[in-house]
Amino acid sequence: MAPPSPTMDTVKIALEMASRAPSIHNTQPWRWRIRDHGIELWADQQRHLVSSDPQQGKLIVSCGAALHHLRVALAVLGWSADVTQLPDPAEPDHLATIELTPHQPTQADIELGAALLQRHSDRRGYRSLEIPAGYLKTISSNAAKFGAVVRHVPDALRLRLVRPFQDAVVRHAADPGYQLELAAWSGGHRTVDGVPGFNVPHPRLSDQIPARVFADADLIDRHADPDAAEWLVICTPHDDRRSQLRAGETTSALLLEATRLGLSSCLQTEPLGLPELRDDIRSAVLYDCAFPQTMIRIGWVPTDSAPLPSTPRRAVEDTIDA
Repeated sequence: MAPPSPTMDTVKIALEMASRAPSIHNTQPWRWRIRDHGIELWADQQRHLVSSDPQQGKLIVSCGAALHHLRVALAVLGWSADVTQLPDPAEPDHLATIELTPHQPTQADIELGAALLQRHSDRRGYRSLEIPAGYLKTISSNAAKFGAVVRHVPDALRLRLVRPFQDAVVRHAADPGYQLELAAWSGGHRTVDGVPGFNVPHPRLSDQIPARVFADADLIDRHADPDAAEWLVICTPHDDRRSQLRAGETTSALLLEATRLGLSSCLQTEPLGLPELRDDIRSAVLYDCAFPQTMIRIGWVPTDSAPLPSTPRRAVEDTIDA
């Protein structure tokens, strides 16, 4: 007797949920192949951002986030994912094979599935209300189950992030290739991918650590008080594709756990695309013990902030290969 397998409708629902994962400039740089034995995840090189992500680390992290989102989606839909990372050394863009077995969803599965549907990047200022230390511990420990390490950046070290972020803004402002790429992937014209202007606030002059400047910023951010956001760095002892894929899964797990606890979040990765600035962060914040793969800012959204519109996503059929 053949082992049970999900229907094609179930698989497409799971892949549609996985597509809600965060990705660099919302490029959604993944491809899926549906096989008799399960699902394959492939990197989509046509969506590689050469100027923003020259070494492709953030592309692979993005795919890892989609992989974890898929795990969560499948669990809610009654399937357990057995993941083999990088199954074929001859095909480095074949990032994972996912085999499926029946699974009874748990309460934790259901809560993470709900968080997956609620999560979005919120680049606005956060409240001055501090995050309980227990929340930070829960977020970090749950996320680290996927093979990367989560490091909280305390106030004493946060100043060491200021210069790399400021330098990245200055260098990118003078880089025509970067500016053309950013204009192509952000602004009001984006309808199925990219970063639309309605989800990006104008730069906050009061921010000590500047955010990336996207095109056509049009989101109203009335929060003017200093916030109590916390910064987390997801890092790995090595810097190969397997490490980056694990960092992506850890990123997704962290974001969903933060959402489950009622926190908002956004990824902050601009200096990581510049090797020398990434090295600065590795030395100054991680003491040369690990490679930073992504950084996340979390906090409480002001109670009077309006809900954000949904960020556009590609149709799932457009991400599936025959």
